[in-house]
Amino acid sequence: QVQLVESGGRLVPAGGSLRLTCEFSGRSLNNYSMGWFRRAPGKEREFVAGIRDTILHTLYSDSAKGRFTISRNSARNTVYLHMTSLKPEDTAIYYCNAIDYNTRKAVFPSWGQGTQVTVSS
Repeated sequence: QVQLVESGGRLVPAGGSLRLTCEFSGRSLNNYSMGWFRRAPGKEREFVAGIRDTILHTLYSDSAKGRFTISRNSARNTVYLHMTSLKPEDTAIYYCNAIDYNTRKAVFPSWGQGTQVTVSS
């Protein structure tokens, strides 16, 4: 069973930057594409960014493109999300999961606790 632990979220002013970390354990996910998702208050969880397993190709939602960068360190079973030029609308709980790269859907039904990002205006 895989465990996903997200960290790095905090309160930041608009225009600020953050780096989120997702650590996974229980099984190797190095052969999986990985992704970040977020759930804003009153909204459904949405895809933010994804990275493939071997060729490290990345993709982003329209709202994240140009501002967020996803990366991974397979040796450390870790995935990162570097966020810049943060906006109040980026306020959400951020989660990671393995993804189907074509559909951008999460692979595992269970989620970590997420990490709260709050951007003040």
